[in-house]
Amino acid sequence: RLDLPPHEVLQLLDGLASEIDASQIATCVYAVHDPNEERLVYASAGHLPLLVRHEDGTVHRADNPTGPPLGTGGWFYSSGTIDLPPGSGAVLYTDGLVERRDEDIDEGVAALERALSGATGTPQVVCDRLLRAMGITADHDDDVAVLVVQHPARSGTAAELFHNAALDLLGGVEAAPRARAFASGVLASWRFSPELHDLGVLATSELVANSLQHGTPPMRLRLRRTDRRLIIEVTDGDEHLPRRRRAESEDETGRGISIIAAIASNWGSRRTPGGGKAVWCEFALPARVAPAPRPG
Repeated sequence: RLDLPPHEVLQLLDGLASEIDASQIATCVYAVHDPNEERLVYASAGHLPLLVRHEDGTVHRADNPTGPPLGTGGWFYSSGTIDLPPGSGAVLYTDGLVERRDEDIDEGVAALERALSGATGTPQVVCDRLLRAMGITADHDDDVAVLVVQHPARSGTAAELFHNAALDLLGGVEAAPRARAFASGVLASWRFSPELHDLGVLATSELVANSLQHGTPPMRLRLRRTDRRLIIEVTDGDEHLPRRRRAESEDETGRGISIIAAIASNWGSRRTPGGGKAVWCEFALPARVAPAPRPG
């Protein structure tokens, strides 16, 4: 909910772990996948290396920007970035998957790399294949967790569900009407309902107005749609994050974030690399109904 970069999350967890029990430590890897930017940003606290599978089936271990396990205290963690274009994926896992009493753990990670190279299919199928390849059965004597992340290469009708559009906000106050017109055209081309179209334009207007009033250049509007969400985001060069506040009746401003919170399914803000920020909101899309089968 804080929308922090991975290394800051680990920093906070390290302090929390020390407060909970100073005699205990735990490894952790935390990652954020942005399919629109085709990248995965991650940080590790003494955890095993994240594995990346490329579209051609080759696998490599991520160069972990790593620190000691959580609970040791006093360490400054760092985040790393992995390119994750369409057709590629990544696997995060616990040591129970690769650690065996009779062999070095590095041999287990190498075996997992080989298994991942030949594992194709949906994330669930890949998980099942990795568990089988590593000999994990119901009576396995260690806890196992596996997380498969995929950025699929979509085509045809599936690709129609995923779009993005962006506009650089130039020219001061006249950027606001241009942003509204741009959002209206984009949302119309994505064939949203009139209600969602109007809510999207209103959210765009409020986010852009907030950035023009409180932010600094460069400013950019980005709209994204997935099969489940419409996301509207405005970035600018000022790092001060907005907060929701109660506007008094005589105030002429201060209602923008409250409006966003009222109309959107979710909203938030985060700092971006280079000292700026992003403020975003999202709308849940209605579930798509599968077409009825034709009579045979």
